[in-house]
Amino acid sequence: MKTLLTISRIIVGILFIFSGLIKANDPLGLSYKMQEFFEVWGWHFLNDYTLALSVIMIAFEIIAGVAVLLGWKMKLFSWLLLALIIFFTFLTAYALFSGKIRECGCFGDCIPLQAGQSFAKDLLLLALIGFIFIYRDKIRSSLASRRAMLILFFTAIFSFALQWHALLHLPIVDCLPYKIGNNIPEKMKAPPGAIPDSTVIVFTYEKSGKPVSFTADNFPEDFDDSYVFVKREDKVVRKGNAQAAIRDFSLQSPSGNDTTLALLNENREQLFLFVKDGYAKGSWTEALNITLTQAEKKGIPAFLVTNLPIDEIMNNGPEAFRRLTPLRSDGTAIKTAARYNPTLFLIRGGTIIHKWSALDLDQALKALQQMP
Repeated sequence: MKTLLTISRIIVGILFIFSGLIKANDPLGLSYKMQEFFEVWGWHFLNDYTLALSVIMIAFEIIAGVAVLLGWKMKLFSWLLLALIIFFTFLTAYALFSGKIRECGCFGDCIPLQAGQSFAKDLLLLALIGFIFIYRDKIRSSLASRRAMLILFFTAIFSFALQWHALLHLPIVDCLPYKIGNNIPEKMKAPPGAIPDSTVIVFTYEKSGKPVSFTADNFPEDFDDSYVFVKREDKVVRKGNAQAAIRDFSLQSPSGNDTTLALLNENREQLFLFVKDGYAKGSWTEALNITLTQAEKKGIPAFLVTNLPIDEIMNNGPEAFRRLTPLRSDGTAIKTAARYNPTLFLIRGGTIIHKWSALDLDQALKALQQMP
């Protein structure tokens, strides 16, 4: 029994620490995933709190994992772990059985698990944590209470510091489709050999006050003017795997022309500053001005990619913005590409050479100075 309890604690502790560290590398990713769930449930009022919830949940995962390994205060942490895993299992079950959310974000973007895989993982953890919960009174820490508390204190400091660094300076390990080295036009294509979704057109009519749905293959034999059209929809009957890594990226001129491929296929260095609504303000605009001056010396064109109205951001934004050629893009694409707002990309031929958060523009300046 003691051996099984120890093995269960090790597995649960390591998995929680591993999961927490992966998500701590990109806390905004979990925040966006929370917003996805809230959008589906209609809980829009919680969207402004998802980042705080994300940071707290990630820190707790790491702290709880360490506490389980140490066997410290298991009467408390066994309750907390049980509550957390029941919540996670509910989320993954909802994603799996509702079909409304493809991935739960359990391991962030670095290890994307399908809903079924996440649900199976959580069922295993639920069983292990349930076992730990039942025998929680038999667990004793091998460390003195003061030493265990010191370890957990520094664990908490580390988990919050790691997330703070990632939020200000971009993820340490970039697992996004916009990571350095990726070619954006290539990532916009479905992978070779991919199977598209199999869909069927479903018609919904109303007859005698009741809705009636059917496909083109099984039209009712008595179909006539008594059927009143309600809607037509494409229903997925078999999921494929044809999704491109980048699905919503576009660059449009102020006049509305799509210039995405025309710009990204140019075989020269280009700078793209991604700016989303509510962007951070501060002294980085001075560093941007200096960086743009260096780019002009090197003959490198610079663009402003934003979801904001062009006139508004060019007239009311920092003076440095007026030195950029404005382009419109989707807000979802911008928040995926630029984890800090704003973020500067250096691109050549559609391939991402480098990217910097607005707080690291001094590094961008050095990179441009070293270019021939």
